Amino acid sequence: MKKGIVALAGAVLAMSVATNAIAKDKTIGVSWSNFQEERWKTDEAAMKAAIEANGDKYISADAQGSAAKQLTDIESLIAQGANALVILAMDKDAIGPAVDAAAAEAIPVLGYDRLIEDERAFYLTFDNKGVGRIIAESVTGVKGDGNFAIIKGDKGDPNANFLREGMEEVIGDAVKAGTIKIVCETYTDGWKPDNAQKNMEQCLTSQNNAVDAVLAENDGMAGGVIAALSAQGMAGTVPVGGQDGDHAALNRVARGTQVVSVWKDSRQLGGAAGKIAGMLADGSAMDAIPDAVKWSGGEKGVEMNAIFLAPTPITKDNINVVIDAGHIAKDKVCEGAMAGVTGC
Repeated sequence: MKKGIVALAGAVLAMSVATNAIAKDKTIGVSWSNFQEERWKTDEAAMKAAIEANGDKYISADAQGSAAKQLTDIESLIAQGANALVILAMDKDAIGPAVDAAAAEAIPVLGYDRLIEDERAFYLTFDNKGVGRIIAESVTGVKGDGNFAIIKGDKGDPNANFLREGMEEVIGDAVKAGTIKIVCETYTDGWKPDNAQKNMEQCLTSQNNAVDAVLAENDGMAGGVIAALSAQGMAGTVPVGGQDGDHAALNRVARGTQVVSVWKDSRQLGGAAGKIAGMLADGSAMDAIPDAVKWSGGEKGVEMNAIFLAPTPITKDNINVVIDAGHIAKDKVCEGAMAGVTGC
């Protein structure tokens, strides 16, 4: 794939990483940017389990959406004796001093899910451009022309732009041809659903409700978008895409108000992070991590060691996948489901 991205099957990664996770009695410090979001709790459970299975200790801190607090949190994790750091960065630019502080103490850093563009950090995430492509493909598969709104994530998170680039690969030609018109496009502070709802409300007002489809960059924001559409009696008639596999979003897919939730199995990502952090804490070089590739697709073109996992689109035609995987109970995802939902 472009720029050296390699999408890996979870089983292959788990197997190869597990055979190399040999750290013992190390401390892995994890800095969460905004732990209040539903999905991070699932990531944490898998990450903590993998860390403890390595014989290592898990410590963590929640920056609560504050880039400044995250720097203080990381200082605290270092002071508590962290041998490796896993950082879900709140802001791509503000996180620099934390990497400097870790490097000064020879502590390896794993940038978790969000890019920390620094050669001193290992990058572990899903193929976010691929996620953007899937969201756009799913929505345009339902509505291939008309007025589109794009509700992007936080401006300080590189993933917002990676997702947008993936969307552009799908809709770009139609936009140039004029068959798709982007009538609203905005970043959303903190990826917060209420901010996304406000952005969508403003979009609907400015366009007199003439919006035919919405590309939302995650499920929480898709929920905010659908709340705004619902207030205008438009939910279920305007296709909306999102990603993360949030339980509420999967139920919206079953109900027909959301077209797709791109599932990035956070248990897979969290487990891989715990194992990789253990190897880094034990002295493994970043380029010696199994299945790591060289990647330089960030804004600054910095070459880094990275692993990209493959996401799974969940639509009404394969909701059984998340049920069978134990990600969500059938009664929860299928409540109020429309007819013809596979698995319900």
